[in-house]
Amino acid sequence: MHTSGTLSDRVAALARKLGLAGAVLLAALVCDVVIIIDASFDVYGPIGRDLLMLPGIFAISACALWAQKRPAVAAYVGAVVLGASSLLLWTFQVQPYGPVLANVSLAETVTGFQLVYFCVRHVRAGIAFIGVSSLIVACLIAVTGRSEDAQFDNRNFPLSLVFGLFILGTAVLLGLRSRHSHPKRTNPVVAKIIRDQWPIIGGLTLLLFFEVVGAAGVGVRAVPVLACSVAAAALAVFAVKSPIPIALGMSALFLFSGMIAGQVNLRAGYPQIGGLTLTQIVSGMIMVVVLIRVVPREKAWPTVGLLSGVVAVVSIVDTVENRNSAALSQLVVAAVLLLGISVAIGLYLKSRDSERAQVVHSAVTEAQTSERMALARELHDVVAHHVTGIVVLAQAAKMSAEKNPKVAAEALGRIDVAGTEALAAMRRLVRSMRDEAAAGSSDFSEQATTDLAADLRKLVDGANHGVTTTVELDLPAHLPQEVGRSALRLVQESLTNVGKHAAGASAATVLAEVTDGELHLRVSDDGKEQDRHPAGGSGGYGLIGMRERVELLHGRLFAGRGPEGGWRVEAWLPLEGDS
Repeated sequence: MHTSGTLSDRVAALARKLGLAGAVLLAALVCDVVIIIDASFDVYGPIGRDLLMLPGIFAISACALWAQKRPAVAAYVGAVVLGASSLLLWTFQVQPYGPVLANVSLAETVTGFQLVYFCVRHVRAGIAFIGVSSLIVACLIAVTGRSEDAQFDNRNFPLSLVFGLFILGTAVLLGLRSRHSHPKRTNPVVAKIIRDQWPIIGGLTLLLFFEVVGAAGVGVRAVPVLACSVAAAALAVFAVKSPIPIALGMSALFLFSGMIAGQVNLRAGYPQIGGLTLTQIVSGMIMVVVLIRVVPREKAWPTVGLLSGVVAVVSIVDTVENRNSAALSQLVVAAVLLLGISVAIGLYLKSRDSERAQVVHSAVTEAQTSERMALARELHDVVAHHVTGIVVLAQAAKMSAEKNPKVAAEALGRIDVAGTEALAAMRRLVRSMRDEAAAGSSDFSEQATTDLAADLRKLVDGANHGVTTTVELDLPAHLPQEVGRSALRLVQESLTNVGKHAAGASAATVLAEVTDGELHLRVSDDGKEQDRHPAGGSGGYGLIGMRERVELLHGRLFAGRGPEGGWRVEAWLPLEGDS
């Protein structure tokens, strides 16, 4: 599972790196390779001679990728490559195919468009003019000089000139628009859809290129149907944005395309099945997948039924017009199979989305619960520690106020200091929450440094639990940060409990030492079991919090009466790895 996920991530990263321009270029390159390999082994001409087109196609495609970083240089090199390829093909008398521009392949056409676009968009006007001019000259050489029969009076040249001017003008206008537009003006929704739908864009573009090749053999009368295919592909790409309206628009488009195809008779050489082109059929399948995946069931199925009905009507009309009723049963079987595949894919993706959402929800809930528990521990350990000390001092001041006012005044001074510390601790807690820091981080860990021994001495010296405490330490210079922080909290909570629960205690001991790869902590007192309500009440969360801290570090905890009386808390925290 991990390996496949990594491969998927790499493919997705490569697609993002290529971008929309790279996906379209890759589709054109695949189309060229398929057509050229097929032509190389047909009965026309020497076997393999058409393969001489491939070096120039691959070289100029590399220039298109290079143009995203160095557009001017890529344009100049692309012009040279196109000219050199034309010389090679003319020398060996290779008859190149050109579905859009005579004698210029699809990949070369797409590359020329991209080179002009990037050059106009990113390069200074003078240099861009020279680069674009060199590409125009190289393209004219390719159109007119790659084969002996491609002269200026050839009937293909005027049509190539019109298409070439259209492609050139579109690239220049898009480049100028991008050059003067602000990046923030780009619609983020559209940009995200294009970025996320790269597999669909690449696949549909490949089908469109094959359709362009077929349309070139039919002539101008194929342009309306080709335009319908382009529109259907665009609707399929943006189907996730508004599935139902786009599905209705696609149904109307299929009806219109079927009517046009019947009028112009595209049977010869055009990739068409049942009155619809391959691009339209695949776009319809994508539309069904999107409807099943993202639209509620009560709305998805009627829309799928409408789209399927339109396809059925177009296929029946096409079959009747061409008097080929024998093929109708085959079309029905194929249509049902493709519809079933689309529905199955949609249901699978919907189930996967639901499972993924459930996993994400569980992970978020678990993270929120963990964060709340960590915050609860910090509130109990930090703030409750100070508040408990204040309550203990207040009770002592109350009992000694009448007998010894001086002691009461001293206790009130310590209450003032403890209250200030409690307020500072609360502010640190709030600041950490506002900064979205994880609970238990250094911002939360009041008094925690990298020197646990110094932290423990400071904690004992500043404690307000009212019991004389002895510290016994045998610690190395550095301990893991998480272990030191948890140890400090365990001792702090234990000393707080001494002040709250140890009735009549006169002494307490804090021991911290490292033995056998573990930090051993022990906090004990000589008090007896309390028969009155503890100072500040008891929420019962102190021991729970200590156990949670120890369990997070895979340690052990003991809390109970000691063998010599009093209360004892002991913890063993591993210093390395899991135990």
